[in-house]
Amino acid sequence: MAESVVGSLINQLSTLLSQEITLLGGLKSDVQFIKDELGSMKSFLREAEAKEDNNDSQLQEWLKQVREVAYDTEDGLDDFTFRFARGYMDGFCGKVNADFDILVSVVGMGGLGKTTLVKKVYDDAAVKKQFQSHAWITVSRNFQFSVIIKNLIQQLYNEIRQPVPPQVESMDVLTLSEFVRDFLQERRYILVLDDVWSIDAWEAIKCVLPDCNITSRVVLTTRIADVASASCLGSLDFVYKMEPLSDKESWTLFCNRTFQSNDCPPNLEEVAKKILKKCEGLPLAIVAIGVVLALKDMEKTDEWEMILHGFGGEADGSGKLDRIKRVLLLSYNDLPYYLKSCLLYLSIYPEDYPIDVDDILLKWIALGFVEEKERITSTDIAMRYMKELINRSLIQVKSSFADGRLETCGLHDFLREIIVSKSKEQDFTTVATRYYTRWPTKVRHLAIHNFTDNPQEFSRLNGDPKLLKVLDLHGAELDNIPKQVFKLFHLRYLNLSGTGVKIIPKSIGKLQNLEAIDLIGTNVTELPADILNLRKLRCLCLGGVGDYSNEYAVWGCKSPDGIGKL
Repeated sequence: MAESVVGSLINQLSTLLSQEITLLGGLKSDVQFIKDELGSMKSFLREAEAKEDNNDSQLQEWLKQVREVAYDTEDGLDDFTFRFARGYMDGFCGKVNADFDILVSVVGMGGLGKTTLVKKVYDDAAVKKQFQSHAWITVSRNFQFSVIIKNLIQQLYNEIRQPVPPQVESMDVLTLSEFVRDFLQERRYILVLDDVWSIDAWEAIKCVLPDCNITSRVVLTTRIADVASASCLGSLDFVYKMEPLSDKESWTLFCNRTFQSNDCPPNLEEVAKKILKKCEGLPLAIVAIGVVLALKDMEKTDEWEMILHGFGGEADGSGKLDRIKRVLLLSYNDLPYYLKSCLLYLSIYPEDYPIDVDDILLKWIALGFVEEKERITSTDIAMRYMKELINRSLIQVKSSFADGRLETCGLHDFLREIIVSKSKEQDFTTVATRYYTRWPTKVRHLAIHNFTDNPQEFSRLNGDPKLLKVLDLHGAELDNIPKQVFKLFHLRYLNLSGTGVKIIPKSIGKLQNLEAIDLIGTNVTELPADILNLRKLRCLCLGGVGDYSNEYAVWGCKSPDGIGKL
């Protein structure tokens, strides 16, 4: 045991010596000495531990002490690396103050406070004195390279209180780049690149910076994980992922913004916590809603209840929530068209609903949102879309399987409100409830929440149901499939999971365009031979519950010969 702990320590010290040399400073020789001593000790420990069972109390005591020292040393190393990674200000500022060249990328969805955090560090007096030159550039989505570089030059010359050389205005891009490189070459600088939207933007700006410099810093903020990782390719570069505030931090911020104190009036505490829960730790949301609530009468809880019930819109007409919308709308507007369709479709799900990833990918495919490409399956392309939306911090991962595959996902409440609004504007989706009495004249994607009436009735829908491509009856109170379903010639996706359906009739063979059918959790034990007519079927989900006397009800269905050739 002592040998393994010492071996682990040697590996840690080797890593420390190879990657953190500049942090060690004058301690490098001491660390090397400890590593060499431990290496010499390791071979002796192997023999000593082999004799540990010989009831040699002195040997056992010595091995015990070695183990304790080794564990203490390991704890010390862990503490050192933790402090290095965390620094102060939640794992970020230490990187800015370190004595070697580093790029720090701060990544997270809009409204998490990336810019606020970086600005706090950038303006810190202890940080300021570490650098000769300081510049803050907001890159934004539609950045213009020459404008950004000229802005950088202006800031650098303003700091040294000198006018910008007049020739700069007429310089081309290459000359501007050389000008900035020459200026920064012998100077220790900190450069903040705020709101970077693409790898191309980073690559363009990177070419302006000197290849080797005297312990300078570049700090980058982005909503896109790929930009953060692509910019941090050096062994000492650091990606800091912004996380939502904890419940305690959220409550403190909320109270400070709403009540200008750490206390909430007792009569408002319950509704305040319900409102705060909807903010999900998003600082921008907490601040914005806090400002709205600060204007309300603290004695009138009904006003607060109104805000809670109409949380997603401008319930009080104040327009304060527009700040959140502007931030999140920017992310939405930046999406390519095919991702917009995929994201808008998620508006059919109820708030906080855990969306099954495999299920939504099949729906995207069935609805034609996924562009086909040679030698790549539609499912793989759909998964790329999902990961891109996650990468852009628009979809949140709710749970994953043990092997790392995505299981469920969801939307932040604020973003969902924007998506629902956009869907209504474009007549993209219609969401109804059991109380819905007036159907729209055009329905592209319809979701009925809390529906408890007879799902056999499709006649209430306006328009031509024959054009339906996706039908999800998950959990409906059905004992058999409605006859109208077999008239849906264009149907590509049929979900009967969680229903009481026992028999799949021969009529299933009429659905020539069906690509996916989900029978998980049903009582279906046998598939008809007519299912072989579904030449486009790509996904058949089986696995029943209920009648455990029949093995097919638990493990699947009895299938006709040849189903594997579809």
